[in-house]
Amino acid sequence: MAAFLHGLGLRYFVEVARTGSISDASERLHVAISAISRQIAKLEGELGTPLFERRPRGMALSEAGERLLAFAQRSLLEAEQVANEIGGLDALHGSLLKVASSEGFALDFLPGVLASFKARHPGVDFSVSVVAPADATRRVRDGDADVALTFSLAPEKGVRVEHAERAPVHALVRRDHPLAARDAVSLADVARHPHVLPETGTTVRQLIDIACALDGLLLEPELTTNNTAMTYRYAQLTGAVMFTGALSVRDRYAADGFVVLPLTNPQLRERSVQVQTMAGRDLPASVRAFLDHLIERIAARSAVEPTVSTVSTVSTVSTVSTVSTVSTEPAALPHRPTSAPAPRGRRMR
Repeated sequence: MAAFLHGLGLRYFVEVARTGSISDASERLHVAISAISRQIAKLEGELGTPLFERRPRGMALSEAGERLLAFAQRSLLEAEQVANEIGGLDALHGSLLKVASSEGFALDFLPGVLASFKARHPGVDFSVSVVAPADATRRVRDGDADVALTFSLAPEKGVRVEHAERAPVHALVRRDHPLAARDAVSLADVARHPHVLPETGTTVRQLIDIACALDGLLLEPELTTNNTAMTYRYAQLTGAVMFTGALSVRDRYAADGFVVLPLTNPQLRERSVQVQTMAGRDLPASVRAFLDHLIERIAARSAVEPTVSTVSTVSTVSTVSTVSTVSTEPAALPHRPTSAPAPRGRRMR
């Protein structure tokens, strides 16, 4: 391997690629702009090709730069891994695991996974970033996180999917809600009742917007927020309908008086939960052990939950075709008839 593909030049190159600016990289690295410029120029000279396109508003990677960045990120992470192994940290003692997670997992599921792993491996610590799904994937791809636990709508470049399974969107209603006795509901049903929505940018909102556009439906939420905990608590207090994945609320919805209902709109099943790592990275023992534990916990949740049939748009249940992924549909709760007055419906326009 060429010697110039190691050392400071490669580190400087990665930081310029991440920030899109030599001056921003200089601030983050506390290194003079001239020193970074010299190293980048040296790399380009050794490789015989430009690594960046110089633009008025910053630096954009060339095709050659994209290729070098993928190598550089893996190389730097593997160098850190070797240093840890030499220092005796490969036995999990003293390891720091960096996890990026979508917010839907951060309330209940992920803390439980971390706690149970910590009980097995007391020497391991965690750094967790709760971010948007696309940002979780980006952090793994850029080497800023070891593992991403996120929702995905399509294949992602630069990551290896260690585990994936279907994660349909469901309606969550209080047990005394008029819809609670249904086997399944549609977005049109939800539109007739007070409801809450996540902000744009989440996979839940993206799928809801697609389904509404295809059905010519307008949802008028009485609350829109980027905070899942607020959505959950508001729905619990007011009786509004909210939308969620089963894994996000599995441990608490029954005790909190909720019922989880399948949604009949087929677009709301086009989502998966994924465990991602950087493509091509040789994972250290600590990350591999955590991956095995995380996937085991996800699979354990799915194993005790019955497969839910695909539901037609007229709310009749039909047989689902066999798929290679595992359904994450929660078991149905007993439904209590309610004598409480129904909340005022929201009419479709």
